[in-house]
Amino acid sequence: MTPAPLLAARMAPALAAEQKSAPVTDWAARIGWLVALALFVALVYWLMREGWKWRGHLQGDLPPLPARPSLTATLDGGGEPPLPGMPHDPGPAGLTMSGRYHGSTTAGQWLDRIVAHGLGARSRAELTLTDAGLDVVRPGAADFFVPAGALREARLDKGIAGKVLTEGGLLVVTWAHGDRLIDSGFRSDRAAEHGDWVDAINSMIKTDSTEGAER
Repeated sequence: MTPAPLLAARMAPALAAEQKSAPVTDWAARIGWLVALALFVALVYWLMREGWKWRGHLQGDLPPLPARPSLTATLDGGGEPPLPGMPHDPGPAGLTMSGRYHGSTTAGQWLDRIVAHGLGARSRAELTLTDAGLDVVRPGAADFFVPAGALREARLDKGIAGKVLTEGGLLVVTWAHGDRLIDSGFRSDRAAEHGDWVDAINSMIKTDSTEGAER
């Protein structure tokens, strides 16, 4: 049996050779890979940005979004005239909601995102439903107002514009703007109140339709 000191002496040269032959880190290659990765990410971001801009260009025929009535006209006659069919004042508040705006698409096509006039920007949102329509206030993004006469439907859904939630986790409001029907998706901080919004909006639409038929 070989004594331990003798065995260690025999293995020492081999261990020294292994230490000397340890691979040296190729920093130039690593830096090259990192630069290539950064350029690839930048290219993908640029392509996405250009695609977003191109989609907005294709949607250039979409008219400017209506502002809330109190911003387009005043009771004393000052300012710009109101849009057709819009009252001078939005009326008393009905329902209010705090939550998120998840984007808009062409109605019935949940992946056909609309980005014109800032409708593609997801953001926090404060919603108010009144007799005049639906007022959407978005911190950091453009506010918009949907006149009552432009509302077409409200429903519960689970996805819009690339955002997928649980079944019924999204309040989708369909409205007319120009020659388009638009689906806009919202999620309340209290998702249980979505049903109340669906009932209220659809009831408003039904009432307006009935009154229009009577006239």
